Amino acid sequence: MKRIARLIRGLLPRGLLGRTLLIILLPLLILQGVALQLFYGGHLDVISRRLAGGVAGDVGMVTELMMRFPSEEDRGWIFHEAAWRFDLSLAFERGATMSAGGFRQGWLPILPLEGDLVQALGERMRLPFDTDWQTDPRSVIIRVQLPDGVLHVEAPRKRLFFGTLYLFVIWMVGTSLLLFLVAALFMKNQVRSIRRLASAAEAFGIGRQHGAIKPEGAAEVRQAAAAFNQMQGRIRRFINQRTEMLAGISHDLRTPLTRLRLGIAMLPAGTEDDASAMIEDVAEMERLIATYLAFARGEGTEQSQPADLADLVRDLAARAPKDGATLEVEAPDSLVLPLRVDALRRCLGNLLDNARRHAARIVVALEEVPRADGARAGTQWVQITVDDDGPGIPEDVREDAFKPFASFSDGGTGLGLAIARDIARAHGGDITLASSPLGGLRARVRLPA
Repeated sequence: MKRIARLIRGLLPRGLLGRTLLIILLPLLILQGVALQLFYGGHLDVISRRLAGGVAGDVGMVTELMMRFPSEEDRGWIFHEAAWRFDLSLAFERGATMSAGGFRQGWLPILPLEGDLVQALGERMRLPFDTDWQTDPRSVIIRVQLPDGVLHVEAPRKRLFFGTLYLFVIWMVGTSLLLFLVAALFMKNQVRSIRRLASAAEAFGIGRQHGAIKPEGAAEVRQAAAAFNQMQGRIRRFINQRTEMLAGISHDLRTPLTRLRLGIAMLPAGTEDDASAMIEDVAEMERLIATYLAFARGEGTEQSQPADLADLVRDLAARAPKDGATLEVEAPDSLVLPLRVDALRRCLGNLLDNARRHAARIVVALEEVPRADGARAGTQWVQITVDDDGPGIPEDVREDAFKPFASFSDGGTGLGLAIARDIARAHGGDITLASSPLGGLRARVRLPA
């Protein structure tokens, strides 16, 4: 049962437009099918049997007359009367016998005409017969085995077929197509509005500049668009207010540190060692404050713009302090995509700093990989991997490494990976940790292309 349910879900359209059209089309097809069945089971079946009975009765009358009046003169009169009164063309093949393999049917297998004619002939004649629907496109040829030969009867198909069937089928198909076309055009406009709203929400979520969207479509879609515009404005105001507040906090915290630095510089001679240690402490405090503020700010004010990620990776690798470690870069010549350049520089810089503190060899690779998460066809991920040969992080605590202030006795603040993941997710991607082929840790950054 579950397998059948999964199969049905797999056959259903995924998009709103396809599902809505299916909801409209399926009842329409069922209705048309019921109407067709009623037509077949009632009107068409009755009319077909009556028409076939009329032709079979005429053929039966002709064969009885030919058997009762076998002379050539009488049969000439019978042929003439049958052509005039019954619209039947007759020919007699004296001394012939019917060959096997009659009933050449297949003209319109969906219609009951052929079966009804055969049944009617069997009821009204006691002689062997067969029918041929294929030789003449305008007539049905009926052969009857008489004692002294074979009678060929050509009956016009118009005596067995009626034109209202064409009108009925055209009406059914035409109205179905018209209703489906109107529904498709109407729903396409509604779905277009929802897609624009979804695109705007996705762009806003990954930090790409997108102005207010124009409310359009159904009332509910317009209401959702208006609510999205209001939410977008409130979030922007919140980010601006938080950024201004953090800038003020940064200024207030750095002012006493600057005074401490100046006071240390004015200490009397002979205290250089103590002064140097205090200056290092002040510098460490300034670095910690800058890191905490960067984490709290989340790089939220920077806007995305097209940038060459390959150049950015190579520039970071060239500027990163090596401290005895070797750093290799594998990247294409160019890879341009929308980025928050400063934020991504901080993200990758944090990953390189973490690797540099623990490893002797670092390999940074940049590549495009297929996107296999149910996204639209043709979309890709851009993947940046930072491999090192350090001690790595145990698998059971890798996710904890992304928590703010997580400590692994590396002398850091515990915010590097947390900041890096926030930046990657703000771009619409993510960061994961795994075991590296070099024996240490692999940090994998994925960004939407």
